[in-house]
Amino acid sequence: MIEPRLNYVLCPGAACGPVPPVQDGIALHRLAYWEWNQTGQSDHPHVIVCVHGLTRQGRDFDVLAEALSHHARVICPDMAGRGHSDWLADPMAYGVPQYTADMLVLLQHVHAQAPIGTLDWVGTSMGGLIGMAVAGSPGLALPAPVRRLLLNDVGPRLEWAALQRIGAYVGEPVRFDSVAEGAALMRVISASFGPHTDAQWLALSTPMLRPLPQGGFGLHYDPQIAVPMQGMSREQVDQGEALLWALYDAITAQTLVLRGAESDLLSTATVQEMAQRGPQARSATLEGVGHAPTLVQPEQVALVQEFLFG
Repeated sequence: MIEPRLNYVLCPGAACGPVPPVQDGIALHRLAYWEWNQTGQSDHPHVIVCVHGLTRQGRDFDVLAEALSHHARVICPDMAGRGHSDWLADPMAYGVPQYTADMLVLLQHVHAQAPIGTLDWVGTSMGGLIGMAVAGSPGLALPAPVRRLLLNDVGPRLEWAALQRIGAYVGEPVRFDSVAEGAALMRVISASFGPHTDAQWLALSTPMLRPLPQGGFGLHYDPQIAVPMQGMSREQVDQGEALLWALYDAITAQTLVLRGAESDLLSTATVQEMAQRGPQARSATLEGVGHAPTLVQPEQVALVQEFLFG
């Protein structure tokens, strides 16, 4: 497998640290993104953006991006506070509005390098919510409309019990003596991702860890990404759902929803409603998987390829 190129773009919003970068009086943060392209065209006009879930990072898509990169330019960002991107000074900025603004900057940056003719989006969990905001918000300065939108185990309605489950572990301080120890614990926490070989799981886990100054390894993300979820009420979730349905109903992109058969975040009823509203999404159910499919298994990769290139 080839290695992707790591790149950066500056986005409005102050980075955490003593001296965040400033441009025209606006404090900025660095957004990292991984680029895959095996088409032989550095300016290939078909761009596929793959955006990860809440606690994950862009290297989650290595297997899928490598497969897609034979036919398109594939962009996999580390969202703010994750991976190689800067952590944000304001913890309450960790949310879909900031992430959507960052994606607009990234898309314009990619477009300036080589014009985007066709734009597709693959979003897992949080990445799907961002995709709904990008594809469903009128008046956004997109270089090209989103043509096809894949929502991986996410929709406008998020089940309250699943949000509580996720909120219980996000941001908790952890330290591992080795990468293997970290991978083993994450395998337990992420059992709902479905079965993986040891090699697959190690590949998914290694980018999730970073060396600590005092030795050992910690998770790659800013623990403060949990702050907006702390104290979140059922009423706030219901209000957010109304906004998400409004975004979803405005989507014109051809849409596919993948659902893990054992998912606790995306219900069958929500998928059925998504088939009747807005873009009237098609759906596929992945057996033996909960929240969320990793898009590593060959049959999952094939589903994505068929949707994007079929």
